[in-house]
Amino acid sequence: MVQQKVLNPNLRNKMEKDYNQQQRTNKAMQKQETATQKIEIAENKKEEKKIENKVEDKKIEETKTEEKKKETKKQNQVKKDEASINGISLPISTKDSVAICKFIKHKSIDRALVDLELVEKLKKAIPMKGEIPHRKGKGMMSGRYMTKPVGYLIKMLKNLKANANVNGIEEPIIVEAVPNRASRPYGRFGAVKRKRTHIFIKVMEKNKLKKKKK
Repeated sequence: MVQQKVLNPNLRNKMEKDYNQQQRTNKAMQKQETATQKIEIAENKKEEKKIENKVEDKKIEETKTEEKKKETKKQNQVKKDEASINGISLPISTKDSVAICKFIKHKSIDRALVDLELVEKLKKAIPMKGEIPHRKGKGMMSGRYMTKPVGYLIKMLKNLKANANVNGIEEPIIVEAVPNRASRPYGRFGAVKRKRTHIFIKVMEKNKLKKKKK
């Protein structure tokens, strides 16, 4: 039979105590490390949040400054009572443009656009003078459906409406619509002279017009 060595009970207790102390110290060290890591992570998160807040504050300040600039621009803009547009060397006959300008005059821009769009769709005729075929319409004898020149006038009126909005005119009414004959260039080989017309259209505020009339 093999004899087993029996340790001294005092030595055994000492070894167990040493082992337990090492385990405790190791556990304490691990806890300290995890605590320090958590503190570092929390500090990093706080710094990131601070940076994000600073960026957001800068963006808010920039938007506020932009809004203030826009407000100052609006305040500095002087509200005008009239707006105008020039159509230079349009490929339209002066005779047709005279009739269209008479048809448009003393109307609001929206009303004039509606009427011209109806003319373009061949639902309404523009009254004219001379030996021209008669058309149906209230108080109309002779008239024509001028689709090509009406297209140019519609573009002009849309641009004029934009100008009126910029100038702060709420109810624009066409006061002037003046066609003038432009310099007519020769066609190919000089056989034909092309049609060219300048058109000037002016718009005013409806309330200001009434005051002027009074």
